[in-house]
Parts: sequence; C-alpha cells; structure tokens
Amino acid sequence: MVIGTIADTLTRSVENVTGTLSETFIEPTLRLGVTGLSRAGKTVFITSLVANLMDRARMPQLVAESESRILSAFLQPQPDDTLPRFDYETHLAALTARAPHWPDSTRAVSELRLSLKIRPSGLLSGLQGPRTLHLDIVDYPGEWLLDLSLLDKSYADWSRDMLDRLALRPGGPETRTLLESEDSTQDLDETRARLLSDAYTAALHTARNAGFSDCSPGRFLLPGELEGSPVLTFAPLPPVDSAPRRSLYREFERRFDSYKARVVKPFFRDHFSRIDRQIVLVDALGAIHAGPRAMEDLRRTLAEILTAFRPGTNAFLTNLFMGKRVEKILFAATKADHLHHLQHGRLTAIMEALTREARDRARFAGAETQAMSLAALRATTEQVIQHQGSDLPCVRGTLLETGKQAAFYPGALPEDPSHLLGTAREGAENWLDQDYSVMNFAPAPLVLKPGEGPPHIRLDRAAQFLIGDKL
Repeated sequence: MVIGTIADTLTRSVENVTGTLSETFIEPTLRLGVTGLSRAGKTVFITSLVANLMDRARMPQLVAESESRILSAFLQPQPDDTLPRFDYETHLAALTARAPHWPDSTRAVSELRLSLKIRPSGLLSGLQGPRTLHLDIVDYPGEWLLDLSLLDKSYADWSRDMLDRLALRPGGPETRTLLESEDSTQDLDETRARLLSDAYTAALHTARNAGFSDCSPGRFLLPGELEGSPVLTFAPLPPVDSAPRRSLYREFERRFDSYKARVVKPFFRDHFSRIDRQIVLVDALGAIHAGPRAMEDLRRTLAEILTAFRPGTNAFLTNLFMGKRVEKILFAATKADHLHHLQHGRLTAIMEALTREARDRARFAGAETQAMSLAALRATTEQVIQHQGSDLPCVRGTLLETGKQAAFYPGALPEDPSHLLGTAREGAENWLDQDYSVMNFAPAPLVLKPGEGPPHIRLDRAAQFLIGDKL
C-alpha cells in the first residue's frame, strides 16, 4: 500500500512537471473551475460565457476585447479523453430555440476547451505574432465541492455536525430522532442500514429543496454509478466510544472512511487540484427567500468551501514541485435579472458580506478574490409600476410554470447586509420586517445579431476578473 502510494505520487509529479513545462514554453493553458450550489445556474453560465467569448459584441468590460486584441475564439477537442465533454451545442440550442427552455443541470464532471488567439500588447507587440491561450473549463457539481471538507473530519465529528443541522431543517427532527434512537452497538443488519441511509438521503433532498446549502455527502444527492453501493449506504449516528467490531456503528464508520478514500480523494486528485481559477455560483436570492436559517446555512457553507481550495499564487517552481494553487476565486450571486438594477448593488453587498470570512482566508493565503452579482442569461426586462401612489421597480418575464407574462417585485433588499445576516446568525425562523419572494422565469426568446452572444448582466466583468490578465 505504501509503495503503491509513493509510486502514484511520483507518477503524478512527473505528469505535473511535464504539463507545466509544455504549458510554459509552448501554448499556455488556464483551467477554470465552475461550480455552484443547488440551482445556481452552472450550465447556463458556462454556455453563455463560451457563446459570449466566441461572439463578443456584448463583452465591453473584457479589456482585451475592448482593445480589439482577441482575434478569434474556437472550440477544440478537450485534452482529457476520460472526461465527458460539456455539451455546449445542445445547451446553447435549448437557450436559443424558438421556444427556449433551461438546459439540464450538472450531474457529473465535464470539460470544454476554448482556444483564444490574441494579439500581444506592450512595447514589443509589433515584433510578436498572435499567441494562443487554451481555456479549459471544468464543470462539476457544487455538492462534490462540499465533500472536500469531509477529508479533515472523522465519522464522529461529521455525525455530530449533521445531527445538529438536522434539528434546524424542515423534516430533519424526525430523521434525527430515528437515527438517535438506533442501537448502533448491535450487529450490522443490511436491511436496517439501508433504511437509515434512505431516511437520511430523503432528509438531504428535503433540505436542499427548502433552500439549505450544506447537504453532504454530495454523492447521496447525485449518486451516478455508485447508487445502491455500500459506499453510499451509511448515515450519521450518535458517537459511540467503543463500538463492537461487527456493529452497525463500526460499519458506518468504515464506509464513511471508504467514501473519503474512494470517492472524495480521487475527485480532488484528478480534477480539483489542477484548477487555476475558480468561480463559485450562489443562488443567494433563493436562500433569502427560504429564510434566516437557510441564509445562515449558506454563510457557513461558503466559509467551509474555502477549506477545500489551495489558494495562493502559481509561481513556476511552485507548479513544478507542489502542484497548482487557485490564484483567483470569484463568488457570484446569480439571477441578478430577477431584481431591478436599482437593487443590484444591495445584492452584491449581501454577497460580499456572506463571503467575507471565506475571502479573507483566501487573501491571506495570497489568492485574489471578488464577490459580485450577475446573470449569465438575462431572462427579464425592467419595468416601473405605479403602486399605491409610488413607483415600484419591477422586472417582467415569462413565468416558468404557466408560460404567462408577469411583472414581479421581490421586495426591497436592505441597504445594510447585517440586517439580514444578523437575524440569520441569531437563529430566527422568519424575517422580522418582511418576506422576500422569488419567481421562476423561463428564458426569453432571443433575436441575436451577427457577432452577439446571449444578453447578460456583468458576465464580461466576471470574465475580466477570471481570465483578463492572461489575455
């Protein structure tokens, strides 16, 4: 086992050195990780980003484009033959159809390579020909990102944490009672183990549907080919000091450790540890609508996410001998088109407050971070409606459930984010002053002129932060 681990480490070190040398002296490659928590819009973000990098008329805040230095952009075969290709063409067709619809959500890791041909800038630009930057976009579920925090936890620690969280979630107290009433010192019964695991999995689905963020282990929600396997058949149990060898508790503990070793670590080793830049998409409006407890759960989740990253700068020798670090991390509140632009600043301020702890950690480690609000695909238009003698800034769009046009006012977000976060930290069940609503909009039919990508809000600013320095 030790020899195999050493051999595996040496092999990957050689691969890392070879890749770094080729990227440095031939054509540079930038790996952009895209992830997000439930319903944050990862698939739409990637589709719109690629479309707007290929047809850049709507990207004025991308400096290289405003300087007319991006000569062309084209899709190439992805470099990793073992990963599914991100189905860009199918997703774009769904968004641009005569009757547009949202594409399917992310359920596994996928990848897409976009190559950009760029005219150099600076004093020597006239002596140099165009250069190429390969942008490898890696799409992966946010649930899998949360799993990385399990690597530093024991089964007992994880069980305590999740049992505490169940107590504060819809449907959770009943599941917690079931798990705490189990005599885990008895011999393993596979039927009983499956019942407990299914009950916990159902509680995770209920929590996610109610707007809660930390629903680990993530593969319980997206099992894929592992569905029904022992590595996904466990649940949190009250810690036992000395459980018998063949007991339920010992077996669940073993399966938890196996989940970390066989599911989480390979994901970190093969995909996550190779990322240069990262964007984390967050449905902050959905969490606000779900209430203070969901909001506090989101804040803690975002803080824990940073423990999964290796933030810092990527110097040449660091790449060779220590592996890559995430240089830039963008936390983005999505669905900004659900608000009138007068409230976008408030949504950004809330996102900055939510990620303050996470961003401070990353900056201390040497990474550059930013928080913003955006909409990768604008599905609404703005409208001001007279209501009780005053102007009400609304958005208008097509309702997803009925297909009818409607104007919508979600409520006024507070100017001071602490009015939300303070209430959430205090454990309140409801907002004290008002409720915040959300509406599900369908994508609007698009009429794109030559050279135009899909309409968006601040996607060009996000691209400038994430890749602008490499262009």
